[in-house]
Amino acid sequence: MTKPWDAVSERLLRELAPQVLGAVARRFRDFSAAEDAVQEAMIAAFTQWPQEGIPDNPRGWLIQVASRRMADQARSEIARRERETSVAREVETMAPTVDIESDMDQDDTLILLFMCCHPALTSSSAIALTLRAVGGLTTAEIANAFLVPEATMAQRISRAKQSIKASGMPFRLPSPQERAERLPAVLHVLYLIFNEGYTSSVGAQLQRLDLAREAIRLTRCAKMLLPENAEATGLLALMLLTDARRAARTGPDQELIPLDKQDRTLWDRAEISEGAELLAAALSQGSVGLYQLQAAIAAVHDEAARAEETDWPQILALYELLKQVSPSPMVTLNHAIAAAMVHGPSRGLELLKALDCDPRLAGHYRLDAVRAHLLEMVGDYESAIKHYRIAAGRTTSIPEQNYLMTQAARLADNTRGLKSDL
Repeated sequence: MTKPWDAVSERLLRELAPQVLGAVARRFRDFSAAEDAVQEAMIAAFTQWPQEGIPDNPRGWLIQVASRRMADQARSEIARRERETSVAREVETMAPTVDIESDMDQDDTLILLFMCCHPALTSSSAIALTLRAVGGLTTAEIANAFLVPEATMAQRISRAKQSIKASGMPFRLPSPQERAERLPAVLHVLYLIFNEGYTSSVGAQLQRLDLAREAIRLTRCAKMLLPENAEATGLLALMLLTDARRAARTGPDQELIPLDKQDRTLWDRAEISEGAELLAAALSQGSVGLYQLQAAIAAVHDEAARAEETDWPQILALYELLKQVSPSPMVTLNHAIAAAMVHGPSRGLELLKALDCDPRLAGHYRLDAVRAHLLEMVGDYESAIKHYRIAAGRTTSIPEQNYLMTQAARLADNTRGLKSDL
């Protein structure tokens, strides 16, 4: 055993989880049981590693613990079903942990990703299960991404596991045709994993770099599998153009810094350059989809040396096209912001009214946060303070909560100052 336990070690453990699950699921061909075994291995690591140190081969250690759990389950099945001879022979001839790890394909996590997006599952169930197995997101985080109650998401994930077990689907990389069929769900999963990494919906940290980096890595792998797919290229471009701003998004105390206040000299120009090249390649293929359009919007932001130089009319035009290609409440919300920047905040507030009746976003903190910002822009400070506070009470992200409460406090102080001057 080597190395002390720290926050970096915890991130290592989270990054290893999908790799270990991929190896164990491929070897034992039981996804649900493998997930339970890996969870137990993770709990053991969280318990033992802080006291004993991180093993020299942490992935092998986790695979070994999970494999022992699977072997114990097999032996229990032997006793229960009284099939000692046939099943015992299989248990006795199982490959040692070192063999399981040595033949583990470097794309095991990608295989797991495609397996979770199997057509036997509904699209929503496949995406939810993959976010759990590959992204390492909690049920609450996944529910936030889908704008549904946590209990609903828990049922969806449970049904997906049962469907995989009942289907007996093999753990392998699908054929080229199957890859193309499953790719939309795979890309959507990667998009959601990146979003959760870029802006964590729960907890004290604004960003989860482990998730964002893993999403970028897997998207690169998906693009290599299907290099001619414009949406895969567009998604990678979107991730890079967005991730380029990472260093400027938080201050010295990890406080949130909004886009218009960021120090743009901190933006990663290499990521922006690569993202722009990928976007140009995707658009040259002739099709314009969800990810290419979002990447184009990100590129317009990245091209502006100062917030005041942002080409908002172009962004508004892109959002109007995005509303036609892939309408959603979040697209409508962002379209309202762009419209406010071009035509004035009153126009943005008018567009927000349509979302008040949309059950997917009504009551969501982002709607109140945007409304508060636009109300501040029109000078209705009392209403802006109210909505900043409502938004703060609805978000489960502490940095966003702190930012929203700070905005409300700033406006309240300014309002008192104006009254005292009268």
